[in-house]
Amino acid sequence: MLILENITWKVPDGDQILKGVDLVIPSGGLTVITGPNGGGKTSLAKIVAGLVNPDSGRILLDGEDLTGLSITERAKKGVGYAFQQPVRFKGITVRDLLELAAGHTLSEKELCELLGSVGLCTHDYIDREVDTALSGGEIKRIEIASVLARSDTKLCIFDEPEAGIDLWSFAGLIEAFQKLKTKNSGSILIISHQERILNIADEIVVIADGKVKARGSRQEIMPTLLADEKAAHCPRGKEVY
Repeated sequence: MLILENITWKVPDGDQILKGVDLVIPSGGLTVITGPNGGGKTSLAKIVAGLVNPDSGRILLDGEDLTGLSITERAKKGVGYAFQQPVRFKGITVRDLLELAAGHTLSEKELCELLGSVGLCTHDYIDREVDTALSGGEIKRIEIASVLARSDTKLCIFDEPEAGIDLWSFAGLIEAFQKLKTKNSGSILIISHQERILNIADEIVVIADGKVKARGSRQEIMPTLLADEKAAHCPRGKEVY
C-alpha cells in the first residue's frame, strides 16, 4: 500500500505545483491518476519514484518511509518507474535491459511474452541496442516491458504509457496491464488521459490545480469526467444532442 501524506512541491523560483496531496493507493489494484495538463500528475509520480524531492510531506510504502531515499534506493525497495520520455542506453541490448530488470537470465519464451505484451516481435528487437536507432514509440514499449519483467515490484508507476503507442499495439498494452494486475500483489499506478486505460482502473484519482479533486471507482468517476469534457466543448447557450 502506498500512502502519501500532505505532499507539497514548488518549482524553484516558480509556481506551487502540489498543494498538500493526501492519497492512499491500495495494494493489489490498478489506480489511474488523471486530470488537466499542468495539474501536478507527473510531478507527483516523479516525487513518488524519487526523481524529485517534495518540499513537505511523507511517502510510505507498506509502512516504510521512503521520503528521504534516492530513486536507486527506492528501486531496491520495490518501486518501478516507466519514464514519460524513456532513457536510451548505447551498448546495451534489449535482451540485456530486460534481464537486468528481471535480475536473472530469461528464456526465449519469457522474452517473447514480455515483448509481445507491448506489441514487439522478439526476433526483430531482442539483439538491438537501446539507442537512438529506436523510435520514441519503440523505446517506450521496451521500457514498459522492463518494468513488467520485474517480479519483486511493490509499486509500478507508468507515466502516460500510451505515448508513442500505435493503435494496433494499444490492445496489447491494455492486456499487459490486466495481466500485471492479476499476477502482481503490489500497487499499480498509471498517469493517463486515455479513456481505454481509465476503463480498466479499479480506482480513478483526479488531480487538478495541485490537489486531489475527486477519487472513486471508474463507475463513479467516468461519468463526471465525460460530463466535464462535454461541457468544455459545448458552446454556451447551446444544447448538444
